Amino acid sequence: MEHAQITIRPLSRASQITGQAVHRHVINVFFCFISALVFIPFLLVVISSFSDEQSIIHNGYRFIPERWSIEGYKLVFQSPTLLLKAYGITIVITAIGTIAGLLLTAMTGWVLSRRDYRYNRQATFYVFFTMLFSGGLVPFYILMTQYLHLKDSLLAVIIPGLLNPFYIMIMKGFLSKLPYEMIESAKVDGASEIRIFFTMVLPLSTPALATLGLTISFNYWNEWFNAMLFIDKPNLVTLQLLLVRMLSTIEYLTSNAEFVKQLNIQSAELPKYSVRMAMAILAAGPMLCVFPMFQRYFVAGLTLGSLKG
Repeated sequence: MEHAQITIRPLSRASQITGQAVHRHVINVFFCFISALVFIPFLLVVISSFSDEQSIIHNGYRFIPERWSIEGYKLVFQSPTLLLKAYGITIVITAIGTIAGLLLTAMTGWVLSRRDYRYNRQATFYVFFTMLFSGGLVPFYILMTQYLHLKDSLLAVIIPGLLNPFYIMIMKGFLSKLPYEMIESAKVDGASEIRIFFTMVLPLSTPALATLGLTISFNYWNEWFNAMLFIDKPNLVTLQLLLVRMLSTIEYLTSNAEFVKQLNIQSAELPKYSVRMAMAILAAGPMLCVFPMFQRYFVAGLTLGSLKG
């Protein structure tokens, strides 16, 4: 009885190249579609900020509005000095908070990642435990105002965001992958712990630092809740808090017919909907310009800074 022989021929080089090209084009089309889904809502926000208030009320938000208007931006820029001062306060808070937060996060993560640290597991569990429970809003307010006396101080906005346990765990996972033999050789050459950290560990941690720095800066830039709790002085108001207060004032005016009548204006004259979009553009615009500069570090940091058990 003869057995049939099956011959498997390998694909030709041209067929392999064609298959790889098709696969690459499919992936590119897929991510272009995902990017469009992300970009289209932002484009709608930009267009809506230049739309007429009445066209938004009658027709909703559209990519091609019936009438164009810049009334929303005019209302926001009625007091440019106040807006610029709020921008300056927010930039100062973001810069100081990001630099100090990165330094403290890197130092804490470096300690937790050291194999020669006797209480490594206990300290790691202590940091992780703070991710599960919070002290509550009332004790937090009492601590900041009664004990630390940070009412009407920029430190009340900076200090709460300096250390985040999740960021510490990410930094620990990244630093634990650094070769420990490098640290031992530096010690043999007489380098101190501070010199090792600043001249060896930090330069090698650029991807993780850029990733966490971008996230921390976003948190500080968008911070308004702590500012609302602790900041009452007008010259210390942050950008986000200023925009929230402006929006609340507009909503109050449009909902209080008697007050609007006393001012001899109509509620429809206040661009309630378009000003929201204008505020969103003014608040998010600077950070959208910063993100592309850290994009390559951000991707590398997500890969290298993954959590390690």
